[in-house]
Amino acid sequence: MKKSTNIVAIVGRPNVGKSTLFNRLVERRDAIMDNESGVTRDRHYGQADWTGKNFTVIDTGGYVVGSEDTFEEAIREQVQIAIEEASVLLFVVDVETGLTDLDQEFASLLRRSKKPIYVVANKADTSEKVMHAVEFYGLGMGEPMAVASASGFGTGDLLDAVVSNFPEEEEEVEEDAIPRISVIGRPNVGKSSLVNLLLQKERSIVTEIAGTTRDAVDATYKAYGKEFILTDTAGLRRKTRVTENIEFYSVMRTIKAIERSDVCVAILDATRGIESQDLSIINLALKNKKGVVIMVNKWDLIPEKLTNTPKEFAEKIRERLGGASYLPIVFTSVVEKQRIGKVIDKAIEVYENRKMKVMTSTLNEVLQKEIDRRPPPAHRGHHIKIKYITQLPIHTPVFAFFSNYPKHVKGPYKSFLENKIREHFGFEGVPMGIVFKEK
Repeated sequence: MKKSTNIVAIVGRPNVGKSTLFNRLVERRDAIMDNESGVTRDRHYGQADWTGKNFTVIDTGGYVVGSEDTFEEAIREQVQIAIEEASVLLFVVDVETGLTDLDQEFASLLRRSKKPIYVVANKADTSEKVMHAVEFYGLGMGEPMAVASASGFGTGDLLDAVVSNFPEEEEEVEEDAIPRISVIGRPNVGKSSLVNLLLQKERSIVTEIAGTTRDAVDATYKAYGKEFILTDTAGLRRKTRVTENIEFYSVMRTIKAIERSDVCVAILDATRGIESQDLSIINLALKNKKGVVIMVNKWDLIPEKLTNTPKEFAEKIRERLGGASYLPIVFTSVVEKQRIGKVIDKAIEVYENRKMKVMTSTLNEVLQKEIDRRPPPAHRGHHIKIKYITQLPIHTPVFAFFSNYPKHVKGPYKSFLENKIREHFGFEGVPMGIVFKEK
């Protein structure tokens, strides 16, 4: 059973503290992942967890009315997209400035939405300012919640209210063990072309599954000798109202598709190489602990006399990926129908890698030899000994190393251990966790 997708959008006029609230919700708690810079300029999104419920937080630009400025017009459109796609809306206002005409106008827009809306009276950092929050009852949107994002005052109560709207999360049950593969990437890299090729190539659609979002469509396919559930982020259905801001809209679709996936096929444009937007999308999938296959599309457009070999091209991509150099790369041409089957094969392989379990006895036998050859650096004269290793019984690969001084094992040594696990056992295309515990 797949998890629901919960998105919290922070909206409001300029300079009310939306980004400060975003940073508070995303960065404060240990279980919250690092926030990712958005695919579209000046937008941010991050993952959060509160009382065991996971959700995505979207920070939007300041909403203004009637401006002819192109950038502010784009922000208005992006805010409308966020309102449409979010599960819960946080309408941020400023107790220092008080209720403004722009707040009132924006409230009129929000009332058209049937989503849960919380009026967040921000900058309430004194008892006197907390009392000023009552002014925002005038918006007619229920009780304002006084918070001070900079210090964290009131954000716990706010989060309690927000997550009350989310269903209890259920463990993913692999009822039929069919891989969920999503097609992700920035605009115009060939997502639609790939999906259309798959649709045309395989006529036997087994089931049509209603997507949880308007533009993410799931369908079960039997193609290239494999069965899988394909999630498209290119927009198989026509969008309503939203016709601009394609990049921001693709972020919303991508977030939802990634969360519903086992493996993501991240498409790059061979004529442009790997760009910062590509890295943001790939990193979001990895931070969600999803398997990733990189598909370099439009390889047919690279003239033979001008191109490096695929090996050299792949090395340049891996340099940009840094620590994620374990991702498989497949060079394709959707137009020429070249190596599409290999992409699907590799995605299924990564799916199996994500589920792979290594026996504890095998782990200890193999890795203790590597550790003996290169033990962890001593800490203040104390020798760090790793006594036992096991893979944790969860749905993604996480390995626990039991040690006498677990807190003093540094990042470089953890990277060494991860590399040795990959060297001996594979796990191609799958993000891995390394944790140290005391024994």
